[in-house]
Amino acid sequence: MPEKIEELVRAALAAAIEAGDVPAFELDDCGIERPADTSHGEWTSTMALKSAKLAHCAPRKIADAVAAHLPADPVIEKVEIAGPGFINFYLSVAAKNAVFAEAREQGMDFAKSNVGKGIKTQVEFVSANPVGPMHVGHGRWAALGDSMCRVMEHAGYNIEREFWINDYGNQMNTFGNSISKRYMQLADIMEKQGCDIDAARDFLAQDRDNYVQDEADEHLDSHPYMDEFTADLGKDSYGGTYIIDEAAAFWKSDGDKWVNADPQERMLSFRERGYQKMLKDMKETCHDVRCDFDVWMSERTMYQKDWTGTSPVERAYAKLDEMGYLYTTDDGALWFKSTAFGDDKDRVIKKSNGDYTYFSSDIAYHWNKFQRVDLVLDIWGADHHGYIARVKAVCDALGYPNQFEVPLGQFVNLLRSGKPVRMSKRKGTMITFRELIDEVGADAARYTLVSRSSNQTIDFDIDAVKEKSQSNPVYYVQYAHARICSILRKAAGVTPEQADLMGMENVAVKAIYGDVNYALLSDPTELALSRKLSELQDLIAGAARDRAPFRITHYVEELASAFHSFYAACQVLPSEGHPVDPELVRARLAACDAVRSVIALCLSLIGVSAPTRM
Repeated sequence: MPEKIEELVRAALAAAIEAGDVPAFELDDCGIERPADTSHGEWTSTMALKSAKLAHCAPRKIADAVAAHLPADPVIEKVEIAGPGFINFYLSVAAKNAVFAEAREQGMDFAKSNVGKGIKTQVEFVSANPVGPMHVGHGRWAALGDSMCRVMEHAGYNIEREFWINDYGNQMNTFGNSISKRYMQLADIMEKQGCDIDAARDFLAQDRDNYVQDEADEHLDSHPYMDEFTADLGKDSYGGTYIIDEAAAFWKSDGDKWVNADPQERMLSFRERGYQKMLKDMKETCHDVRCDFDVWMSERTMYQKDWTGTSPVERAYAKLDEMGYLYTTDDGALWFKSTAFGDDKDRVIKKSNGDYTYFSSDIAYHWNKFQRVDLVLDIWGADHHGYIARVKAVCDALGYPNQFEVPLGQFVNLLRSGKPVRMSKRKGTMITFRELIDEVGADAARYTLVSRSSNQTIDFDIDAVKEKSQSNPVYYVQYAHARICSILRKAAGVTPEQADLMGMENVAVKAIYGDVNYALLSDPTELALSRKLSELQDLIAGAARDRAPFRITHYVEELASAFHSFYAACQVLPSEGHPVDPELVRARLAACDAVRSVIALCLSLIGVSAPTRM
């Protein structure tokens, strides 16, 4: 419709200039906008205000001339000039309601646009260290990142989803040592107590639980193994129960093979096998919340030499050195001149002892990204804010200015009935993302985690999210979809089981059959539905541009509310003593079907299912 309005405005202006009603000038922008207040029409043009100086003419005079020469068109019911020169367009009922037919015909392609212009875009998100289960924060990045990708794809971006596996560095050795230490403790327990591996596992887990409960360390005799564990490995050890489970699993598969083995060899074996198991768990967890990645990129590959005899890190260094952005200090450390690109200080990338810094792999990795795509989005936690400047600096230095973005995400506060769920990083207590989705379901988890702007902290109340009531947003929206499906099944005369076999599109065809006169839908609640549907394309385009998928949840809640208002005001199906004209029934059923289709589309954009019955 905006294109149609612009076509009419340009034709009217050309006629007004030819008639000598306004001076000749070249119109750049018609300024077609959707007014917030429907009393000002469905669309407005600010071209007269924008062109006044160019035309050396009062905007009101330009607006009056355009209105006077506007070609007649059946979609335009009337045109009014308001204020200093707004040209307000009021559409016919048929034109307003044409969106119902569009939504039904286009289905999941409805409201697509080409804002992204096909630009090859990589979105990297989650990127958790493979040393333990995903936590709820990782879950938010999964929901946010995948939803962002879906919304951007709908708006014309060419998206590649990527998971950066942090499988290089000291944390991996700490992980291996943690499993190794627990394995040896299990061996000690079995020897001293004469028990089997399951009993030893339970004893060690209880020892850990005692440690967690003994916050003041007043009962040291109740958790000697946990005290030994933290004393030997330090504060950076991985102390969760899952490490005990990993060690017990290795005992069951390998027996006492590693008890007298070289400690380093034992650590390496447990590290690599544990790493693969954790990575497999991450992939399965992401898949179970409908978040699948195109690429799983290992950090280790950045340090591996290929047929050239060099690694990606070394080649990235050579590139930066060739461009004059590296220098060496007297102690032999290698530095990147990040201050040349706006960073507050230069960054060391290779220490004086020859060890690479963590930044090294990021340099090579982002260079690798730009060999594949044109735009890079990294979704990071808010605690990584200080890291943005140095990565942006290296992207600029490598020749990719303004092609790197970092949407930051705030964290998640877990609650139960309004009370915080206590978690301790020091003592390894947390609710994993897997546990959360097992309790509340993938739909409720995803919807809630994407329902706020990424720069807002989310209070995730587990009990409230599980509640099946109108106060629960995800239930409210899914119920609206299921309610429409029920209406269509009743109109079609089919059972839920028959409808499952047919598919709701075929059920709707059977219920509505033939052409529909959408001009019959003139009730204010019906017109409110058509207006809400017509807003979706611009909303998705804006959400894609601003990397803001949370707007989809707000929109679909408003759409569900508009549907419930319509259903309360307008009788859809006839009942005993309350007949409804058959043509109006079909039109209202078609409106219901359009809303059903758009709710399903919106939910799919945030990775949530649209149930047909609840």
